[in-house]
Amino acid sequence: MKVALVHDWLTGMRGGEKVLSVLCESFPSADLYTLVHDRGSVTKSIEGRRIVTSFIQKLPFAKSAYRSYLPLFPMAIEGMSLKGYDLVISTSHCVAKGVIPPDNALHICYIHTPMRYVWDMYHEYLGTRRGVSALLASVLAHYLRLWDASSSSRVDHFIANSWNIARKVKRYYGRDAEVIHPPVDCSKFSCSGLRGEYYLVVSAFVPYKRVDLAIRALNTSGRRLVVAGKGPEEKRLKKLAWANVEFIGWKTDSELARLYRGARALIFPGEEDFGIVPLEAMASGRPVIAFGRGGALETVVPPGTGRSATGIFFMEQESSALLEAVSVFERSESLFRPEAIREHALGFDRGVFKERLLKSIEARYLEFTRSGHAKKAQPAL
Repeated sequence: MKVALVHDWLTGMRGGEKVLSVLCESFPSADLYTLVHDRGSVTKSIEGRRIVTSFIQKLPFAKSAYRSYLPLFPMAIEGMSLKGYDLVISTSHCVAKGVIPPDNALHICYIHTPMRYVWDMYHEYLGTRRGVSALLASVLAHYLRLWDASSSSRVDHFIANSWNIARKVKRYYGRDAEVIHPPVDCSKFSCSGLRGEYYLVVSAFVPYKRVDLAIRALNTSGRRLVVAGKGPEEKRLKKLAWANVEFIGWKTDSELARLYRGARALIFPGEEDFGIVPLEAMASGRPVIAFGRGGALETVVPPGTGRSATGIFFMEQESSALLEAVSVFERSESLFRPEAIREHALGFDRGVFKERLLKSIEARYLEFTRSGHAKKAQPAL
């Protein structure tokens, strides 16, 4: 059986690349198709195979400014020839799911989100422009919405990373999606019995992550806040921060593990499709103070549910609401037991994810071959 993996771009190890890494380990001879590849930016399990890039790879500054070529992404992904493959597995948060599969191939898409730039987060990304720029952004978004919805028909089976995303797949594409939560490598994290010394944010610096909310909330309180990450909003965020806020850039996995272990709690102020960072904190035995929308509702367990509490929610994206949640957390800190928090995170472990994902792919492929859609029956995975 010949397998093709399709991923939006390879420029760093984030949540989507952690899913891709599991697929690469599971299908070691599979070819990998992507818009842009920054060599050395992802794990060896991903790098160590044939990687095919689109024409965008050859455009100026593609590795650093690839998002500037967004209008070309549909053309680029459709231009990739997958002739001869029996199984196509795409991992998509932008255009990967729009690849054109061979007629006799099964296409399974693990979807992190429908293209957020033009759907639920359009106003955060493109809707703040003015004048001619606003008109062009509106036309582009309209075109991409049409393409995104129509290209969803090229997928035989969707697997969503959360119930939150499954609802969006239904709303925007009119399709049902199986739900398999993405992996957290819990073996990389461990608990500390000591109370942490600081509050922690781990995030890319882009508008919808709302890192500014955490900074504003803790500025006046005197509580220490450590911010790990980088991104286009870095200068603006640093201007907002007072002396009690420390920026430390991106960290390696081992450095992040130490950061989580030493934190009093993780602050998760944005609305995410799923959110692996809160589970990494929980795998370290640390509670999470999260905005009560999106994927956090599927991973964070508040007090009073009859289960071991792993964090608390604030329900409005206002600095005053977040600061009040921090105060509530500090008054009830004894409810959060590190070992119980880690035990909850183990339910999302990498091994659990891999087993569920491969069982789903195998079941769908056997169903596909038995239905006569494939050119010939293939052995089970």
